[in-house]
Amino acid sequence: MAFGAALFLTPVPAPAGVTAFKQALAEGVAESEPAAAVYRDNGFAPIWTGADALHKARRGALFDTLAALPVHGLPAEDLEALRARLAAARSAHDLGVAEAELTRLFLRYARRIQAGILTPSQIDVDMVRKVERPDVAAQFAAFAASDRPADFLRSLAPAGPEYARLLKARLELQEAAESGAWGPPVDARRLEPGQSGAAVVALRDRLIAMGYLTRSASASYDAALVEAVRAFQEAHALEVDGVAGASTLAEINTPASERLKSVLVALERERWLPRERGDRHILVNLTDFSAKIVDDGRVSFETKAVVGARSPSGKHTPEFSDEMEHMVINPSWHVPRSILARDYLPKMKRNRNAASYLQLIDSRGQVVSRASVNFNAYNARNFPFNVRQPPGPRNALGKVKFMFPNQYAIYLHDTPEKHLFDRHTRTYSSGCVRLERPFDFAYALLARQTDDPRGLFHSVLDTGRETQVDLETHVPVHLIYRTAVTTAKGRVEFRPDIYGRDARVWSALEARGVAIGALGG
Repeated sequence: MAFGAALFLTPVPAPAGVTAFKQALAEGVAESEPAAAVYRDNGFAPIWTGADALHKARRGALFDTLAALPVHGLPAEDLEALRARLAAARSAHDLGVAEAELTRLFLRYARRIQAGILTPSQIDVDMVRKVERPDVAAQFAAFAASDRPADFLRSLAPAGPEYARLLKARLELQEAAESGAWGPPVDARRLEPGQSGAAVVALRDRLIAMGYLTRSASASYDAALVEAVRAFQEAHALEVDGVAGASTLAEINTPASERLKSVLVALERERWLPRERGDRHILVNLTDFSAKIVDDGRVSFETKAVVGARSPSGKHTPEFSDEMEHMVINPSWHVPRSILARDYLPKMKRNRNAASYLQLIDSRGQVVSRASVNFNAYNARNFPFNVRQPPGPRNALGKVKFMFPNQYAIYLHDTPEKHLFDRHTRTYSSGCVRLERPFDFAYALLARQTDDPRGLFHSVLDTGRETQVDLETHVPVHLIYRTAVTTAKGRVEFRPDIYGRDARVWSALEARGVAIGALGG
């Protein structure tokens, strides 16, 4: 590297020099027990500041890695100042200080590239995801034992294809933002097939620059442009009709710099997810209103979903990971206290027979006659009964629910309100995730434990009794929130920020030094 191998070739006088180096190093890593433990084990020998080829390779690999931090959407380090301090190091004490600083940089990089720089729950109360913290002590010890430091440092970044495709999108969007390659925005309120003129040409050119249309000399809104608009609409979760209406033009005119923010947020979010997501797992992207089963990296099943309402009276669906353990066929619905207080108790005070399909259950599990209850004597805090809707065709959970028991009382389930799946934006639930094709979802899950999943499911369903069916192998469930996603072919697509979470994540990243400017080294 530019800071040079000769920096650390000056012999360290012994024993005074060795003692000064060790003392400075020990003081420098005292606040980091992972680093201190590694140095205690190796007798405080240098890992970075020696003069041999391996030490030089470690320093060079670390500088190269740190120079690439902005590519990952992480705050840049002041490498020029670091080089200057290293170049000025001459005494044994100076070398010990430099050794400690390089180690701190390694540890900071290892934590950030694997777990991000933000704590989700500090950004939004519904971002309850628990981020796995890496064992940096073991990683630092392994790095010190490795003879391929550059490969080791690269291996710390998330290795999944989604992360790699997001990095590619980050570079492409950066180039588009800096060069203005997408061209000027389209100056129109609405464009339709058959039209022509300057606005249509601007629309055509912008879609070409974005990669949705091959180069064309046509100045009219022809069939090729219709298909390009449709492809753009599908990639941006818009109504797909081939007409460039107000909402479509607003998305088309969104600058590359704004898209880049979404990708940088997605990179941070990708670092929050578990490294091991399960060879088979369930992925629910709240912004996409979809639920998928992923087997060995490929989507094997997908269905539309309804998620938590955006209204003040609704409940946003939280983000977290858990394991699906069982399904309940012909479920009862136990009304949450929040919904009871908001919706049902006020009605029952006005009319004791309101919502007559709901049962009152006492502390012994017995059904209580409403005639014996003075509803006006109670409020949401002291109401002594649980409220239950038994299995049946009108049950709020439909005919099956899928359980991954969690403290947030969130699960996937059927619904009798099938009309909601015809809507484009599907934010209507009280927090849980409703599935359009719950039976097919159940068949796909049960196929791993029976030759006749459909027959097994319906043999239980037909009894009409509430029945728990365990999954022999639990399936990881990941409820995520991603406004920038990629396809297997590498295209980046965008989704609406339905709860405003990504805007808050970006503000927090920006406050920590993440920038959409130059990429650095």
